[in-house]
Amino acid sequence: MDPRDFPMPSPTRLPTLRERALHLLCESDPERKARGTLSLRAGQGSPAETGTGMDIGIELDLQADPQHAIPGRPARPELRHHTQVPQRSPFTPEGHAALIHAIAHIEFNAINLALDAIWRFGGMPAAFYEDWLQVAAEEAKHFLLLRDHLATLGHAYGDFPAHDGLWTMTDKTRHDIVARMALVPRTLEARGLDATPPIQAKLRRIGDAPGVAILDILLADEVGHVAIGNRWYAWLCAREGLSPLPHYRVLFRQYEAPRPKPPYNLQARREAGFTEDELAALGEL
Repeated sequence: MDPRDFPMPSPTRLPTLRERALHLLCESDPERKARGTLSLRAGQGSPAETGTGMDIGIELDLQADPQHAIPGRPARPELRHHTQVPQRSPFTPEGHAALIHAIAHIEFNAINLALDAIWRFGGMPAAFYEDWLQVAAEEAKHFLLLRDHLATLGHAYGDFPAHDGLWTMTDKTRHDIVARMALVPRTLEARGLDATPPIQAKLRRIGDAPGVAILDILLADEVGHVAIGNRWYAWLCAREGLSPLPHYRVLFRQYEAPRPKPPYNLQARREAGFTEDELAALGEL
């Protein structure tokens, strides 16, 4: 039995927040996934949705159902190993569009990872689900902003091949919530904090002021997303009697996480809750 395959919840009763997240996770149309996630966030808050105890939703009955895959994806973009995705200069029209497309693809995957955190991990405090619903909605907003900007460049989401690194780690950590919090938000998404300013510098050079402004929004929101990962990683370590930094090193090696690449955005990382010891250890990973 593969825990990624399951029957969809029955439509005859009120779905829980986690079930609704599961429906959206399985949605393959990017527009419906993004708009549905925004709607879910806008309608969140009733007791029937969030509950009042430690678990806001049912434990899903994980039975094989091959017609429902996680995550739901459109037929395009074509997914390739990261070494097989063409490297294009952002200083050409095609390379500029490919760069915006690559960021849009990251944000699409980020919607999925946030929805997956909501439905997959039961028994957490209600604040955990509220946090990840906020993340999912903000990632949906980012995707739509980038998708619309890409249209001004004469392209659509799916026009360029993409890689799947963010979801790959999400999938690898599906059985371990501590590893998920350690290696997705506070590792892979934290790499985005470092990468965004250099990308903005390239966009300024080619006169893409709207793209720079969109990345300003992304950077501000992503600091909050990484902070959410830091907060729940620390909470889980405290619950399980783990020392956060040594255990992070264990998880980093166990799951073969990609190393952070300088220059590091130390200000953003501090705002996201990284300790000075953690920042000092970046070059040792």
